[in-house]
Amino acid sequence: MLDNAHIMSLAIFDLDNTLLAGDSDYLWGQHLITLGVVDADLYERANDRFYKDYKQGQLDIMAFLKFALKPLSQHSTSTLQGWREDFLRERIRPIALPAAHALVDKHREAGDTLLIITATNRFITGPIAELFGIDNLIATDPEKIDGKYTGKITGTPCFQHGKVERLQHWLDQHQQSLDDSWFYSDSINDLALLEQVSHPVAVDPDERLRAHAITANWSVISLRE
Repeated sequence: MLDNAHIMSLAIFDLDNTLLAGDSDYLWGQHLITLGVVDADLYERANDRFYKDYKQGQLDIMAFLKFALKPLSQHSTSTLQGWREDFLRERIRPIALPAAHALVDKHREAGDTLLIITATNRFITGPIAELFGIDNLIATDPEKIDGKYTGKITGTPCFQHGKVERLQHWLDQHQQSLDDSWFYSDSINDLALLEQVSHPVAVDPDERLRAHAITANWSVISLRE
């Protein structure tokens, strides 16, 4: 039982390969291939190449977003929403880690403010944040004009230093601070943001983040064991 002296902290979670045992952006691409709405060979090759670049910390985010958001611009919102419902049921719910739900609940019970921050676009991640019961989401925002996706983005991509910039804007808007804050991530791409918080936690980290976390004496945990 936490007493009244408990300071409400901000608990920030990366999504892909942190709360999820997989990458929702990559899996959405696989889902579109399965549906037959994109050229399987071309899309698979590009999707794999971008994902490899991402894992190596070398992703050209604008080139990737142009690729990833194009299918949104080619179909009606109602069609996309139908596909997304199947995607959540078939590909996301099975990889939403029980230990991740427990970690989120632990922070919720402590009275902390919960926030997901992810490079993956809001169309994909909005319902995933709901799945975890997290109201606050900072994600890359796909542009919509007259109710239709354009294939472009609005604002700053929520990636690498863009995450820091987007979070700072959110903090200003919500009169929040990073005092006693937590950030959980698996990826070297999130190093800039991990360095901003009071309690950086490497979750099932990639090799480069693991090495950095050990050197910096950060917590390293697994939600998959």
